[in-house]
Amino acid sequence: MELKENDPTLSKLRSACDDLKKLVHTSVSVDASLEEADKKFAVMHESLSMASKRVAPLQTLSIANKALDTRINRAISPALALLQSFKLSESLQRKLLELAAKLSNETAPKKRLKKLIKYVECVEKLNGSIDSISQECEPAIQKLQEVVEFLSRTKATDQYRTQQLKETLITLKALYETEVDAMKFDGLLDEALLNLQDEYESLLLQLRHEDIGQAEKDDVQEIVPTVLGSELEIEVLERISRTLASNDCMDICIDIYVKARYRRAAKALMRLNPDYLRTYTPEEIDEIEWENLETAISLWIQHFDLAVKSVLVSEKNLCSQVLRSIMEGVIWPECFTKIADKIMAVFFRFGEGVARCNKEPQKLFKLLDMFHSLEKLKPEFSETFDGEAGADICDRFRELEKLLVHAATKVFWEFGLQIEGNQDGLPPPQDGSVPKLVRYAINYLKYLASEIYSKPMAQVFRIEQSWKAGILSKPETDENLLRDAIANVMEAIQRNIESKRLRYKDKSLSNVFVMNTYWYVYMRTRNTELGKLLGDQYMKKQYKIVAEESAYLYQKQTWGALVRLLDKEELNRVNKDGIGAVARGKMEAFMKGFDEMLQKHRSLYNIPDADLRDQMGDATIKLVVPVYEEFLSTYSSVLQAKSYLSPTTVKGLLGQIFEGGNQQMGNGRSSLRQRGERDYIGGRLSISLENSREMKVGRPSVSLENSREMKGYSRSRSNSSDV
Repeated sequence: MELKENDPTLSKLRSACDDLKKLVHTSVSVDASLEEADKKFAVMHESLSMASKRVAPLQTLSIANKALDTRINRAISPALALLQSFKLSESLQRKLLELAAKLSNETAPKKRLKKLIKYVECVEKLNGSIDSISQECEPAIQKLQEVVEFLSRTKATDQYRTQQLKETLITLKALYETEVDAMKFDGLLDEALLNLQDEYESLLLQLRHEDIGQAEKDDVQEIVPTVLGSELEIEVLERISRTLASNDCMDICIDIYVKARYRRAAKALMRLNPDYLRTYTPEEIDEIEWENLETAISLWIQHFDLAVKSVLVSEKNLCSQVLRSIMEGVIWPECFTKIADKIMAVFFRFGEGVARCNKEPQKLFKLLDMFHSLEKLKPEFSETFDGEAGADICDRFRELEKLLVHAATKVFWEFGLQIEGNQDGLPPPQDGSVPKLVRYAINYLKYLASEIYSKPMAQVFRIEQSWKAGILSKPETDENLLRDAIANVMEAIQRNIESKRLRYKDKSLSNVFVMNTYWYVYMRTRNTELGKLLGDQYMKKQYKIVAEESAYLYQKQTWGALVRLLDKEELNRVNKDGIGAVARGKMEAFMKGFDEMLQKHRSLYNIPDADLRDQMGDATIKLVVPVYEEFLSTYSSVLQAKSYLSPTTVKGLLGQIFEGGNQQMGNGRSSLRQRGERDYIGGRLSISLENSREMKVGRPSVSLENSREMKGYSRSRSNSSDV
């Protein structure tokens, strides 16, 4: 294909050829320029190589100087700090000597305490300074050792300077090995710590308890612990404790504290004069007279309460304040327990000795007093000896309570067995009066059923029941437990009375004995806590009715038989000529029997209760005098009336044997009144007689009414007259 002259493609090709020619010419020019630059660079490289060879030694020297400078700086910093600590230590030692001199010369207590705080602060600072020296000395030695080794290896300095550094290193090592330990254990710091120990003991002994003996005399209802020490004293003691503990003297600190505070606590309690605590074995306690033992137990209860609530609570508060900063407060409960354990052990062993001694009846109430006092004290005791440290003391407290529960129940049940077995060793009263054992037992049970002792006794029975039946058993109420237990003893009293009743040969005297005794039991318990506990129906059924029946039998067998001698039925069967002889015979028999009854009542029979005696006298007069008067009046024509006693005289004689004078019954009345024997609301055993020809004798109907037709007539005695 042929191109024309004016073709656009041809024009483009020509233009491209021209551009290529220009590019070739430019490349040739650039190549020439590069060759010229290369020659210049070669000249420069040669110059730089020569300069580098000349600078290399200077660069090595610079690097060595920097390394040496670094090591010197690293050695100088600890050394300077060590020197500063030595200077501070010397300054503090001088200050400590000055403070010690001022402290020894100061006599004002408050100023002395303030100086003592400064002294403690100085000791703490000195101890810190010595600790710093001890900690900083080893790093300083190590860094200096590195410098010496570096200089010896690199020869960066002359031998003279290197030798000086070596000697300094040796001196510093010797100082570290000898002087630092001497500063800490044999120097002024050690003397200061010994002084602090003396000050610590002295200050602890100065903190005294208030006179708890005076609180005991004043009979203070609420026992308040003593505040031991002022805020300043507590602060000083706490600072000294912390300082001693931080200087490896913690064991010494604790030993000083325990011994000093035990001495103070023991002296506080010794002001109560607890000499009874010296006797604590069961055998020794059995040898003590009851009055003295009773007093000792009462004192033990008071002193135990004071020891815990006042002395030991105060000691616990002080211990926690003074030693709380040692070992994060872990150590102070152990210290308090050590102090308390020695004191409580003395109280515990006495209580345990009382609980283990012979189980005599009169000890029951003191055992209950001890148990009740422990129960009241239990919350505060547990709070005082809380935590693991007080576990052993709390265990011994619970063990003492168990011993008291066991002892109290054993005394009670053995008391019932002694009554039932008639172990008083005495025959029944010859005059039919109330046996001493019955009077003792009833007053004993009345005292036990009183508000003071009923609750602790019931609680003791409940604990005993839980031991026997287990805690999962259905518990009885306190009232039921106490009522059942006392009812058992009352039944034992009944069996004792019945056994004595059978030993009387005289049936009338036997009836007098039963009447006196059952009437005494009923009236002594009437309107009392014991009577309310057992129930009025129970007491009427078991005692009142029996007393009334015995009164009826007494009337029937004693005076009823005498009245039957004047029976008219035999005279109705006799002819008129024989009536006189029979009537006189009956009258003579009556007078003889009457005289015998008078003699028996004067010398043998005894009704100690005045109201009962009055009632029986009235009933006897109503039974005898009307029959006698009627017989004397009816047969006066055949009887020589002047030869016999008048009805008024018979009434007077009967009144004498039942009302007083020198007769047996009268003696009983006066002696009982002198002893204040009766404390019940007077009851009346009224015996109304129904004259019945068919029965040949009036049968008394017995009922209880208000004495002397008066409500509220009473005589009183103290609960403790027979107990």
